[in-house]
Amino acid sequence: MPPDSLAPLTGRYLAFAEREELALLRAQGHGIREIARRLGRAPSTVSRELRRNAATRSGKVLYRATVAQWKAERAAARPKAAKLAVNERLRIYIQDRLAGAVTDSDGRPIPGPAVPRWKGRRRGRRADRRWGSCWSPEQISRRLPIDFPHDASMRVSHEAIYQALYVQGRGALRRELSACLRTGRTLRVPRARTQQRGKKFVTPEVMISERPAEAADRAVPGHWEGDLIIGLNSSAIGTLVERTTRFTLLLHLPPMPGHGPGARTKNGPALTGHGAAAVREAIAAKITTLPEQLRKSLTWDQGAEMAQHAQLRIDTGVAVYFCDPRSPWQRGTNENTNGLLRQYFPKGTDVSRYSERELDAVAATLNRRPRKTLGWKTPAEALDELLSSTWQANVATTP
Repeated sequence: MPPDSLAPLTGRYLAFAEREELALLRAQGHGIREIARRLGRAPSTVSRELRRNAATRSGKVLYRATVAQWKAERAAARPKAAKLAVNERLRIYIQDRLAGAVTDSDGRPIPGPAVPRWKGRRRGRRADRRWGSCWSPEQISRRLPIDFPHDASMRVSHEAIYQALYVQGRGALRRELSACLRTGRTLRVPRARTQQRGKKFVTPEVMISERPAEAADRAVPGHWEGDLIIGLNSSAIGTLVERTTRFTLLLHLPPMPGHGPGARTKNGPALTGHGAAAVREAIAAKITTLPEQLRKSLTWDQGAEMAQHAQLRIDTGVAVYFCDPRSPWQRGTNENTNGLLRQYFPKGTDVSRYSERELDAVAATLNRRPRKTLGWKTPAEALDELLSSTWQANVATTP
């Protein structure tokens, strides 16, 4: 059957001329990678084309350009009925894996906590969630070939399941089933948005890749890592850890007047106490108590609390660098220290109730704890040794 059109839709799809060349090269016995090289296409594109659009009417799998073009245009025709809308058996299987009942060892259903009726909005913070099987779309998609190895109709991609939940017009699944997904989102977050989460105040010049090499190998003291420990009611404590000695400083970030219920000033400061201005002032007040040789750099994640990093550098002389998005291991020393501090400030507790005196006492306790990585010296002892050796070196070089 002749194709309806010989012109390609876009450069993304194979053109009829490419299919003719593919058929000729295939008849000559060339392999998939050689054909892909000559066409300038990916080997996976050639393999998929041969698998999907080959002629099978004669009882043999033969590739003909005209038949392949006709099949491709039929497959590309829109609108097309969603697979889950026409395959009830597959739809029931997916719904059962998403929202099937939790059962005990005897098969009796366990209802779980009572949750409000689904209203099309995401669940609130620290609220009960509906209990169910709660398989992810990928788990469902990958399990189908195992449960139905000889039934080709019982196949669906995880993307098709997501679209059935979120995309209007392809909603073969009930929207409230989205509450059974791990995130519980009622709206899908575009991938492009997750890939562009970098902050506007973070420029290439202050990324961790520009940090001096002496900071990475911990050979020279004075390079710090920082972060916030968040507690109940948006309370927070700032943490600073020196990379070489593991010496720790804690920042007191009390809530500002007006924090809590009541009217808020539009575009006003962050009343929680850990806004950009409050964090900058707390870091400057704490780190300027140290000798100048211990104020070389500070590495932070891309939190909005460091939006005033340029002013912090002017005030203290400390160069500020930012980790890559979603890369906490680039501040491994600080993450480890935050884990130690959680013994004193557990998650879900209000950390704003502690005074600066109490925070300094906790930091001193941590700095008096021997560390294996320091040869069982304490961070305070390691810092004192560095300061004394630096002072002696300065005295020896003084004319």
